[in-house]
Amino acid sequence: MGRITKLRDLIGVIKDKVSLSKATLVSNSNTLSIHLAVLRTTTHSPSIPPDDNHLATLLSLGYGSRATASALVASLMDRLHRTSDSSVALKCLVTIHHIIKRGPFMLQDQLSVFPASGGHNYLKLSAFRDGANFATVLGFFLCSSSGAIDKDKQDEGVSSFTNVDLIGDTDSMVGVMEEICKVPDSLHVDGNKLLQEIMGLVGGDFLAAVNEISLRLSEFNERRDCLSFGESVELMCALKRLEECKERLMGLFSIKKVSTERCGVQLES
Repeated sequence: MGRITKLRDLIGVIKDKVSLSKATLVSNSNTLSIHLAVLRTTTHSPSIPPDDNHLATLLSLGYGSRATASALVASLMDRLHRTSDSSVALKCLVTIHHIIKRGPFMLQDQLSVFPASGGHNYLKLSAFRDGANFATVLGFFLCSSSGAIDKDKQDEGVSSFTNVDLIGDTDSMVGVMEEICKVPDSLHVDGNKLLQEIMGLVGGDFLAAVNEISLRLSEFNERRDCLSFGESVELMCALKRLEECKERLMGLFSIKKVSTERCGVQLES
């Protein structure tokens, strides 16, 4: 098994070098830096997360023109959907996660273009298959949850939301919690920095979701007398789903029990 793994690693290194050489030869001067940034950030190395310097270089390209940001996102999505290697796919998703969390506005804006509005920046990877290790399973999870957190997160106060919007937001956040519950029990992340980084991102999304849900539940507490029967039923269904997640979440993030319990207290009020 070790020999097979080493062979896969060697093949990955060769693929990276070939891809970089090809990009240098076929890319024009306007797109070369974009393609190289994407390739260097999403290498085939199975146990190494995206290099901080390469990631910073990629994100810095988003401060240029909108055309550059669009080309970068297109290149990243093309890399994600063309690869059959779980490590490359994971690094693409990790990079997308960093763009959502701390990337320039123009990169975030380009990521927000979904097929419904004419774009092709979808994260549907149901057809992806690698099967070599746990990275494949974790990649599906990261894909499901990383974008949902920030997509539904609003900068303005929740007090300005309508009841319908507030219920929809809460339902989305509960959906994130349900996705987090799907993390496999037997992840062997020791020594694998890539998987460790992903689990760190998952933990961050967990805390963000707890905070967002707590904020919305506090608002619902203020609006109890203003909810219609139908809205009350929808809210209770979402809260029941959240209650069913508590035990699993507390097992996954034992050091975060205080935050989870805060959510639980509001559920019971």
